[in-house]
Amino acid sequence: MIVDITESAQTYLKELLEKQDDDGISIRMFVSNPGTPQAETCIAYCRLGEEQEGDEMVEYTDFKAYFEGRSIPFLTDAKVDYATDKMGGQLTIRAPNSKMPQVTDNSPIEDRINYVLYNDVNPGLAAHGGQVELQQFTEDGYAVLKFGGGCQGCSAVDMTLKDGVEKALLAKVPEIKGVRDMTDHSDTSNAYY
Repeated sequence: MIVDITESAQTYLKELLEKQDDDGISIRMFVSNPGTPQAETCIAYCRLGEEQEGDEMVEYTDFKAYFEGRSIPFLTDAKVDYATDKMGGQLTIRAPNSKMPQVTDNSPIEDRINYVLYNDVNPGLAAHGGQVELQQFTEDGYAVLKFGGGCQGCSAVDMTLKDGVEKALLAKVPEIKGVRDMTDHSDTSNAYY
């Protein structure tokens, strides 16, 4: 099994799926922002045809579960459990490897960009109360970034973008052509400079 879904969690998920009144419905599990501090492990309904290319399907006793192919390395040792309490109960997901960078030369380009941002770039920006995150990787090869904290509205952001962030990304992710900034820098309330 890719993920340990306890018996109590399977029973709970089965009941949730039955309430949807949709014969072909299953669950889909994925990690958004995998390998970064913002990683979140998610379980969603998956109707027939909503499974994605690259998903791996696992058949449990009472339902099917799809696991996003890209997320599988980050779901290693993950466990889904359900515990009853006075308020009814709670489904918990523990995915200890979801935030761990697991990047190789074969990883998706977004994962490699995030790895450089979170491990090489953001620690330096944090000294000024700032950070940068990837918003998208465009078809024409550009990393579209958004600055926050002390970087938003900072007068030195253009220098930081070109001399710092872009150089670091080009050195470690040679497939990208450059970076673009989508930050609204008119808000200077937290700017470092």
